[in-house]
Amino acid sequence: MDDAPANAPFIIRGMTAKGARFRPSDWADRLAGAFAVIDPNNRTNYSPYVQPTTLDGIRCVIVDKKLQAADPTAYRFLQAFASTNELLTENAD
Repeated sequence: MDDAPANAPFIIRGMTAKGARFRPSDWADRLAGAFAVIDPNNRTNYSPYVQPTTLDGIRCVIVDKKLQAADPTAYRFLQAFASTNELLTENAD
């Protein structure tokens, strides 16, 4: 049973259900980059809803649950990505 608050972020961890690290190693940056914009100085500005990070030495993507209301299709895409690749998740719906 998940006791996380309803507004807790949906976290996709770069670890498979079988315990293997997900590859390529930059997968989180690539996935979050699909939701990013490039500014005039050629810098990547990640969406406030989809952020790459490292937690406990594992690359992860943090998804703000507000994305579910703002762009349900994008939210479902991220859920499907995690499921299809058998990645561990936290606070998933």
